[in-house]
Amino acid sequence: MYDLIIIGGGPAGVAAGVYAGRKKMKTLLVAEAIGGQSVVSAGIQNWIGDIEISGFDLAQRLEAHLRSQPEVEVVTGERVASVSKTPTGYEVKTGSGQTYSARFLLITSGSRRRKLNVPGEAEFESKGVFYCSICDAPVMAGKSAAVVGGGNAGLEAVLDLLPYATEIYLLERGEALKGDAVTQEKIKADPKVHIITQAEVQRILGEQFVSGLECLDRKSNQVQTLPASGVFVEIGAVPNAEFLGDLVKTNELHEIVVDHQTQATSDPGIWAAGDVTDVLYKQNNISAGDAIKAVLNIYQQI
Repeated sequence: MYDLIIIGGGPAGVAAGVYAGRKKMKTLLVAEAIGGQSVVSAGIQNWIGDIEISGFDLAQRLEAHLRSQPEVEVVTGERVASVSKTPTGYEVKTGSGQTYSARFLLITSGSRRRKLNVPGEAEFESKGVFYCSICDAPVMAGKSAAVVGGGNAGLEAVLDLLPYATEIYLLERGEALKGDAVTQEKIKADPKVHIITQAEVQRILGEQFVSGLECLDRKSNQVQTLPASGVFVEIGAVPNAEFLGDLVKTNELHEIVVDHQTQATSDPGIWAAGDVTDVLYKQNNISAGDAIKAVLNIYQQI
């Protein structure tokens, strides 16, 4: 029986593990891998303390820090399949059939980006296909870029790119942009931004890196090729919370609803932090801070 099981190995999970270890809580961290979504980023420029660091190097540093805590047991290569309540706490079952028990749980399982699922997307991920404009917009300095998605995330990606890119194509599958009217006005006023509605990405082009994309005009049924050195996919994310079933309250986006002072969920023994929650800004630094907040609150319950 552990005091705490942390589910997820991104910056939130690792920060929680380090703080739980320092509080000498008997802790287990279960994750498929350490590092989170940013592990594929070639250069992260907003991780506090490092001017620039690759996702691979960041993951190695995170794992080394986590494993330096003698109170924390780390199990990687395992995906949590289900969580159930027990008379003394919770039982966590993994896909391989392993089971673990704890008094408290902290969910830091993150989210996964919705993909376009078109040829070239997987091949050029982090080689011109990006899913975080705040992280990767500086890579587009002096280059052209395309943003796929006309909701608020897509509009914010355009704003992130404006200081860097020479030309930006904003592609929306529907007949009109869906984001906030004020933001729409701002980007429409910039001559660098070209808005294309009823546009459906067919293929991402390139050799070693992205050079453009093929886009179907759904009005004319014609395919056009757009030049772009980067494609930013902003069509939403899916929280990795299915394994919880209905144990905790979620919102319409299936994000775990938390008390943002403590990170507590609707279940009195479960906390959550990071992209799996309804936090407004999905960022590594924020996820780590929220997870630390959760551990400090959990410690008060022991």
